[in-house]
Amino acid sequence: MTPQFGQGTWNMGEDPARRSEEVHALQLGMDLGMTMIDTAEMYADGGAEEVVGEAIADRRSQVYLVSKVYPHNATRRGVVQACERSLKRLKTDYLNLYLLHWRGNVPLAETLEGFERLKRDGKIRDYGVSNFDTADMEEALALKGAVMANQVLYNLKRRGIEWDLLPWCRERGIPVMAYSPLESDRKEQQRFLAEPVLQQLAQQHSATPAQIALAWLAHQEGVVAIPKAMRPEHIRANRAALDIRLTAADLAALDKSFPPPRRATPLDML
Repeated sequence: MTPQFGQGTWNMGEDPARRSEEVHALQLGMDLGMTMIDTAEMYADGGAEEVVGEAIADRRSQVYLVSKVYPHNATRRGVVQACERSLKRLKTDYLNLYLLHWRGNVPLAETLEGFERLKRDGKIRDYGVSNFDTADMEEALALKGAVMANQVLYNLKRRGIEWDLLPWCRERGIPVMAYSPLESDRKEQQRFLAEPVLQQLAQQHSATPAQIALAWLAHQEGVVAIPKAMRPEHIRANRAALDIRLTAADLAALDKSFPPPRRATPLDML
């Protein structure tokens, strides 16, 4: 997995009337080079996986496919069964990356054993975790887990992982997948994108505030952003954010308005 933009699918698959629109949105993203698609059995109770399965039909080899297992399904046997259900909905015989969605009551060692079995059987290429803080990651590695990614909440407003988790992952070559890179709640997103520094830099770069926020994430070493978009203009705008080159002065201005952490903070989660 190399740092790039992927496509998120949270809230997809919930309304059958929007299915065609969702499929075409993902396909447009793939056409533009955003070939990593992130989904989960939790999203619309499997409905998002079905949308993805339709979108990637006849294009499976082009896609880096990521899905996630519920914590309560992450027992030694349960994770295998959950993965098989996801594969059926996705109409594929393997995942590129399979993640534990968050920590639950199942011992981590048991989940990792299930992941290793899936890997041996060729049903997944790699596995990783989501919503793991540094101590959780250390525990996973101590169990000899071959954790290949950690998906966490990370954006300009929520920079807590820069204190310890992000440097820890970078040192070990473990990519961080940034979910909700523009916030998820509509009102929160509107407040975020109305910040004067984002407005000012957007004007300077002939871009949108959202593109500046995404360009900042693209600048972060070892980070893969997975924005979700439905409208073609938003999908094209997300991809175009990769082409924005923020200057040292731009980055300093963003640090001033969105300061990096000055102390360890609990991991943000949605």
